Amino acid sequence: MQRPCGILRHMVRTLSHPGSSYDTLVAGAGPAGITCALEAASNGSRVLIVDSSSLPRDKSCGGMLNEYSQSFLAPFGEMPPELVLEPTYVHFRYHDWDRSIRKPTELRFLNVSRPGFDDWLLRSLPDNVDVVSSAPVVGFEQDDREVRVRLKLADGEREVTCSTLVGADGARSAVRRQLGIGGVSTYVTLQDYCRIDGEIEPFFDCIYIRDIGDSFGYGYVVPKGDVAIVGAVFYPKTRRPHERQERFLEILRDRLPLGQSTKREASVALYLRSPQDVVPGQGRVLLAGEAGGFISPTSGEGISYAMNSGRLAGRAIAAAHNGTTPLSLFSEATADIRANIVRKLRWLPFMESDWGKYLAGFVPSFVVSRITKGL
Repeated sequence: MQRPCGILRHMVRTLSHPGSSYDTLVAGAGPAGITCALEAASNGSRVLIVDSSSLPRDKSCGGMLNEYSQSFLAPFGEMPPELVLEPTYVHFRYHDWDRSIRKPTELRFLNVSRPGFDDWLLRSLPDNVDVVSSAPVVGFEQDDREVRVRLKLADGEREVTCSTLVGADGARSAVRRQLGIGGVSTYVTLQDYCRIDGEIEPFFDCIYIRDIGDSFGYGYVVPKGDVAIVGAVFYPKTRRPHERQERFLEILRDRLPLGQSTKREASVALYLRSPQDVVPGQGRVLLAGEAGGFISPTSGEGISYAMNSGRLAGRAIAAAHNGTTPLSLFSEATADIRANIVRKLRWLPFMESDWGKYLAGFVPSFVVSRITKGL
């Protein structure tokens, strides 16, 4: 039986006793963690999701679902219509701002409220999945039988044992860090919610501007009802990114009807540069979504990678038996995803170079459209 929207019956604030035990513990209540929990619980086993933030969370994100992401939603039922914002669909468009070159593509996204989307996924979980908010993972030990996970709760630390731990806790994954398998650099991302004072075309504009500085990766604009999300991605070790974001907004307001900013969010995203950055896990610990490096290095699109890797992690847990382990099944199942990321990494140096950005302005729109579908 699934929980009806509006009533999160299994949202718990404290665990029942110090020795709580689950078949699977998932760190992270985003699309990767929730999809993993849904699949891992499909055989009736007990699953616990913990998240370091309060729930429902407010994830800094453009909130756009490509067709691949939408294909993973069927197990959750019908999406509530109030989660879809205007315009309902936005198409990706390459925008060289300095040369006034726009290249619209066929790549289309469903335009959703990201906080509402995550909350809807969470409320759709079955009754054998428990959820604890404001409970970061502070440490764990594993052996060949179980994983003992320490959680920081409001009333102190609590230990929970599980057969499998899944780190789906994002770009700054505490689970990955505590595995000791190496960290990954992160971009700084800032986005403002600006009032729309006029008409904005129904596109997800990926914007390149040259005079903000070498630390500026790209910017983006997404209309969301009566506001537009205006974001920018800055390379690691960028100094004073908020000042650069202000400069980006100043430039855009010369041509776009962007009014006052009502909110600014800061976040991070993985700065993938090597195939070794993509790691499915170690021992009884799996890594899904950005925690495992599952994200597009060329476009930064992460929701489809999160839901796909989370689904495969959950299925591996549910299917494991005496002759196999969740990690071996998950590693095999994600081989194609990792190969896909490696192919994109080969494109990345050219795409990020000044030459790559310059030449993109001369490529016919239908070619840009075909290329972006693979990004």
